[in-house]
Amino acid sequence: MSEAELHQLGIPSGEPLQQAQALVQLWQAKGRDPEQIRSDLQALLADPEPFRGDPERGALARSLTAAPISTLRNAKGAPWRQWGQKLDAEAVQQMERACQLPIALAGALMPDAHVGYGLPIGGVLATDNAVIPFGVGVDIACRMKLSVLDLPLESLEKKKDRLIRAIEAETRFGVGATFQSRREHPVMDEDWSVSPVTKQYKDRAWAQLGTSGSGNHFVEFGVLTLHESIRGLPPGQYVALLSHSGSRGTGAAVCEHYSRVAQAKHPRLPKELRHLAWLSLDSEEGQEYWAAMELMGRYAAANHACIHRHIARNLGVSILLDLENHHNFAWKERHRIGGVEREVIVHRKGATPAGSGVLGIIPGSMASPAFVVRGKGNPSSLFSAAHGAGRVMSRTAAMKRFNWKEVQRYLQERGITLISAGLDEVPMVYKDIHEVMAAQSDLVEIVAQFDPRLVKMAPHGERPED
Repeated sequence: MSEAELHQLGIPSGEPLQQAQALVQLWQAKGRDPEQIRSDLQALLADPEPFRGDPERGALARSLTAAPISTLRNAKGAPWRQWGQKLDAEAVQQMERACQLPIALAGALMPDAHVGYGLPIGGVLATDNAVIPFGVGVDIACRMKLSVLDLPLESLEKKKDRLIRAIEAETRFGVGATFQSRREHPVMDEDWSVSPVTKQYKDRAWAQLGTSGSGNHFVEFGVLTLHESIRGLPPGQYVALLSHSGSRGTGAAVCEHYSRVAQAKHPRLPKELRHLAWLSLDSEEGQEYWAAMELMGRYAAANHACIHRHIARNLGVSILLDLENHHNFAWKERHRIGGVEREVIVHRKGATPAGSGVLGIIPGSMASPAFVVRGKGNPSSLFSAAHGAGRVMSRTAAMKRFNWKEVQRYLQERGITLISAGLDEVPMVYKDIHEVMAAQSDLVEIVAQFDPRLVKMAPHGERPED
């Protein structure tokens, strides 16, 4: 391999470059395949610490861990593209930083982007055999689920109180919310000892199964307008139930634990990059995190399954159609990077999978539509789209600026009955969902629209979990 190729991989100049050249010569003399050499160097770059004592790789590993942090970044930066205009400058800067990591291969920033920890909300990042806990996020596998119910449209008005009682009875909102009579789901029969965190939190997770948390999580009834037939359900208008929540306190504990582990492995990361610390998937910790993340994905799906099943049972109705997808997750996928198709780890933090033909749900606010979309499989976005409207105002600013009298007037004008929510989640703190959808017309096509009518969120005063 040439010096230029080594630099392109992310090998810094000076001692690391000299050691890398010597190692490549050794491996070439042993007849090792060039692609294997490249792969082994990338693994070493992603996490040099475990290789410090290796007889062949140790010298390079030690020189990398001793090098100034600025030389460990991808100087050119992995290629990335943004959708939408006038995005938050700090969110854009966070995306730029993420693409400078030595493990970064490609990125994308969605039109609902705003500031997050490490990777921005709305950030998509493809990495080489490494996972970033805060690239996934605190609320692992946060999920959208929509169920079309066998109810007449007039139920939204004539049986409003009945529908409200069903929501209030069959889920719980707020930090630490639990069920005294626990819900049943096969996910609780799985192996929760895949990581020490999931093992420790299994009982708490079971108590919270079927609950909705706080922040921007919701359960709501509304009108779904199908523009085309979906899975055998013909076009038309239907009563539907829509929910948004994730893996609750257990998912947060998984993120926080493994982010600390990742930061300990990369102690020289500067403050602005410490939430981008990563775990190699060749490491025990990386495998533990991955198994825990996958379990949290199934647990988040179970939460929604319980909510929808119990509400439908409470109302004595059948479900005609159900759709769901999650964000705040990492997937092993194949993408063409630099002209070569390869397996990569795609982080979608607040971004919806939008592969060709893949159905997803993109919500607006409590007073604006959600959309059922079909992905177009745009490779530039790593097959991704926005996951919502995106905030334009902090929670603190919202609490200072708005009052319930003006908000209730706004909601009543739009036919929305608000069961409960916090002032930090009022419609005015979000971008115009129609503008967000217009900005990503090359990523998804709209196949249905959901208009909320009865909305339940965490009561006022609850702090957000995610």
